[in-house]
Amino acid sequence: MERRKFLTQAAASSAFVGLGGLSLTSCESLSLKHITILHTNDVHSHIDPFPTNHSEYPNLGGLARRATLVEQIRKENPNTLLLDAGDIFQGTPYFNFYGGELEFKLMSMLKYDAATIGNHDFDNGIEGLYAQLPNAKFQFLSANYDFSNTIMDGQVKPYTTFLLNGVKVGVFGLGIALEGLVSKKLYKETVYLDPIEIAQSISGTLKKEENCDLVICLSHLGYSYNDLQLPDDLKLAAGTENIDLIIGGHTHTFLDKPTVTKNRIGKQVLVNQVGCYGINLGRIDFYLDTEKNLTVDGISITV
Repeated sequence: MERRKFLTQAAASSAFVGLGGLSLTSCESLSLKHITILHTNDVHSHIDPFPTNHSEYPNLGGLARRATLVEQIRKENPNTLLLDAGDIFQGTPYFNFYGGELEFKLMSMLKYDAATIGNHDFDNGIEGLYAQLPNAKFQFLSANYDFSNTIMDGQVKPYTTFLLNGVKVGVFGLGIALEGLVSKKLYKETVYLDPIEIAQSISGTLKKEENCDLVICLSHLGYSYNDLQLPDDLKLAAGTENIDLIIGGHTHTFLDKPTVTKNRIGKQVLVNQVGCYGINLGRIDFYLDTEKNLTVDGISITV
């Protein structure tokens, strides 16, 4: 497995504090709390590894390998979340034949904790997505899709929270504008709301009202666009406060390491995306000291 690691350092008053080269055993001796975030995006119904003669991804990926890797990491650190940033559906005959049933059942077996909704997750229509929800034993999150006038009303939360070893983690979801990407007859009366405005509100709620130590956004907006009017993950980070980590999707962006950028008040935000097709598993490790200052260690693992 190929591992690409980064370590970000900053002042204690900002979002992240550097470990200064301390080993994990040193961290444990200092009573740092360790939270691991694992993530995927744009898996697109890829269940099997790519064939050995594939021109781009020979013998890479595969859900069974991901399951083994996730199990190993959970044994190392039980305080782990597994998240997905959308476009679970569409891309192999598994989706054409099973309509998403297999994808949701297998993700449930891997014990995913939450996912957001990508544009391709509407490819069997909103009714097709709704029909497969009983197979998903994890929470779908979307703060900027208003499903009030659809069959999905009440099925998707804007955010959820997790308590891991005394650390409260808030997770919320954002989706891309569907108009022009998805036929209206597929998403029907789903209303798209401004993602940056919604993210500012939700992240504030999570930090100030829910008292979350970490706030994570599952974004299917895309990593970066030249069009200044088109929302993306970097603009999302720059236009909001209170988000610690943006896990992205949609643009199939392979990042060698998570991007460290700044929010609108100058604090650091991590933005990560691990390509597509389940080839990579993103791993972000947060270490919190007794003052809840953060240290972050990121690893991208090729499956």
